[in-house]
Amino acid sequence: MRWITLLLGVAILAGVASVVIVIRHDDRPATRVAGVDSTASASPSGPRTPTASAFTDPCGTFDTTTPAPYAVSGYWLVPTADRCTWRRQLQAIHKVGGDTVVRLGFGLSPRRVNYETGQIMDKDGEKPDSRYAVCTENGVPCLKAAEKDLQAANPGNRITWTYVYRTDEQYGPGIFRCPTMERKIVVGKSVFYRLVAPEDGSDDATCDFSSKGRNYHVIVISAGAEDSLTELLDLGDRFGIQVFPAMPLAPRDPANSTRADPRHIGTLTTLTRRVLQDYGARFGGRESLGGVYQPFELQLRDWPDPSKVQTLTVYAEQHLIVAQELPGKPILVSPYIDGRRRVKFTATPKQVAQGFKALAKTGVEIIAPQDGRGTGKVGLFWPNWKGKPVDEQLKIVNGVGDSTYADAYYGGTRDYYREMAQARDELASEGVQVQLWANVEAFEPSTPEQSGTPKCGTQATRSRTDKPRLDTQVTLAGPYVSKIISYMWSDFFTCGSPSLSEEITKDWDRPIAVQAVRQARQIQEGLEVRGYHLGSAKVTLSWPDLDTPRVVDAASVGWHDTTPIENLPYGVERIWIPVDWATVPADVWVRVEVSSPDGRKAAEPVYYKNAG
Repeated sequence: MRWITLLLGVAILAGVASVVIVIRHDDRPATRVAGVDSTASASPSGPRTPTASAFTDPCGTFDTTTPAPYAVSGYWLVPTADRCTWRRQLQAIHKVGGDTVVRLGFGLSPRRVNYETGQIMDKDGEKPDSRYAVCTENGVPCLKAAEKDLQAANPGNRITWTYVYRTDEQYGPGIFRCPTMERKIVVGKSVFYRLVAPEDGSDDATCDFSSKGRNYHVIVISAGAEDSLTELLDLGDRFGIQVFPAMPLAPRDPANSTRADPRHIGTLTTLTRRVLQDYGARFGGRESLGGVYQPFELQLRDWPDPSKVQTLTVYAEQHLIVAQELPGKPILVSPYIDGRRRVKFTATPKQVAQGFKALAKTGVEIIAPQDGRGTGKVGLFWPNWKGKPVDEQLKIVNGVGDSTYADAYYGGTRDYYREMAQARDELASEGVQVQLWANVEAFEPSTPEQSGTPKCGTQATRSRTDKPRLDTQVTLAGPYVSKIISYMWSDFFTCGSPSLSEEITKDWDRPIAVQAVRQARQIQEGLEVRGYHLGSAKVTLSWPDLDTPRVVDAASVGWHDTTPIENLPYGVERIWIPVDWATVPADVWVRVEVSSPDGRKAAEPVYYKNAG
């Protein structure tokens, strides 16, 4: 306290008290959030505005106000057959400031066929798949009917591959290229689509099935009784939320399930083109269609030759279709990072940055890397924490165990995002524009015996985390990302009592600091702290060998600015406090803790290394 009194006395004698004691600063021009526009779920003016303050439908009455805006503003959703569940979920997401949802989707699957009966076999090829056995045309199995129609056009036509694709969506006429050979098939309450495309992947627009015999691939789509995407987009309009539906997931390589199988690129791009053509025709002008999600997961690493990476090859072909059919709508992808030293095929922060560049060049506009804390593949720690024991929850993770952070990991979450932010900036200088988001994992590593504690519905192998851990993840992703999203809403934010979403609602305005930087203001030295809900905050500074931490009331002697900051998420603001750096030892890590006027302290401090 003597330090604060002395500093204030000097400021008053210098006649600059009127400069220092400022509650808000408005003389700087507003800055945009770089790379974020109407297609990317956020803007300097904040989230989209709902169409009404409330609405009523058969599921009840829903409030569209936002009383508790949290730092995480986007969430994954799983498909559900109960549309009222979606309404409740989007209301709850919007209530905590969510403006983006990412929908998990379904995969394209090559299947064996019993050609005698025309039955499509299950994924193991052992018995008929009951889902597709329902598909018949005038009593004839759909695949047999397709073969009959093709051979009627030319006896030399052959079906060489059969694929299935399951979805809860329905499509319009845009799904068809050749209506004479393709069709919607309704059997009772079941809906199917039959698509026919040349084997070479050309998706020939001439629809010439008769001039010569050709080989064809048939895709049988099992669709929903109603169109789930239309319903989600309608809800998006009502709540001011943008939806990223998943593109068709590529088939996996049988020899390595972590890789996409390039043998099926032609059929995958055909299906992708058809689906996106239909999206463009029906939803191209909808603001609630934020973009599309690439659901095939990829590990970021430094590949010796990216052109030989199967999954990147499949990405590039599929992403080209998006650019053609949905111009202006970005592709979102969420790769994962593995920074464990004792596990094979993992990567350092700089190696991950090189992988980030290779991924960006496949045509994606938004890369939201998984932060790795939920799986334990990356740890949440600062550079000055490397010698500390790992968090107790991480000890069960393969390759981590009872060790220090330095022994277990090549770097912490913050190290990886910092290097990827640098890669993003280098790409921009080359003319490649890509946004860097963070996907913070809202779950804990767990063994089969520990999983589901508290039980999280369909997430049987993981247990949910809590708000302090989530706040810490936001802090460590820090100043390097322009948006923070989370995997996933259902069920990690909804299970337990209280649920994680309820914890957020009750504690949404607890301060979260993300960065501290040395910053002079006018003629006075000081410290600028960036983060969420920092107005009227108290800042505590400490370092090794300091007997009494220094506490500064930013509301009394500082400055508060809520102007959006370039490359940071909407909602990040700044406070500045005076600091006499001559009294701070050189080369120490200054611990910066922030607390609200009611005494609630941020879950995680930030650190500033005083270079002297």
